[in-house]
Amino acid sequence: MENNNKSSNHAFFSYCRNPNIKFETYEKGEEVILLLRAHPITLLGNVLNAIFLIIFLIIVNFVIYQFFNANQIFLINIFSIVFIISYLWYVFLNWYFNVGIITDKKVVDVDFSSILYKEITVAQLKKIEDITVKSGGYFESLFDYGIVFIQTAGTEANIEFINIAKPSDVASEINKLLSHKHEP
Repeated sequence: MENNNKSSNHAFFSYCRNPNIKFETYEKGEEVILLLRAHPITLLGNVLNAIFLIIFLIIVNFVIYQFFNANQIFLINIFSIVFIISYLWYVFLNWYFNVGIITDKKVVDVDFSSILYKEITVAQLKKIEDITVKSGGYFESLFDYGIVFIQTAGTEANIEFINIAKPSDVASEINKLLSHKHEP
């Protein structure tokens, strides 16, 4: 008999069920249910920006040859290409490392706002009071992504998963975990 809950360890997926991962606040014996990232379609704007910059660089090359010599143009092109590649690399790292993790005990939101700074927000399942799913607009409906806002009790921080794939499935998965925690 095939196991439908089989682990999926695809590094570039935005919705991974039962991934085999460990993280900073991982506790021994804890089962990771979901690993979430922003939907890949949300990267499209950044990729289009990079393509626009490359096209702009090509157009500028036809104009600046009158004002600069070949060595200067070469340096300008190298600097511009390094800038564009660095921009794309930063966008990718930001997408890859901003994750949401749902376990059988807690919900974890890991936010990298720069290469050297991260913020980890953890909410125990028993502290979750409300889950709100926000998804509106043509692209969000077409590609099934949106925002999941998790409100917690007391002074614990609220958690927000932005532009994640299958937000309704994520909310129902958390609700299932909550209902299992409240059963006698």
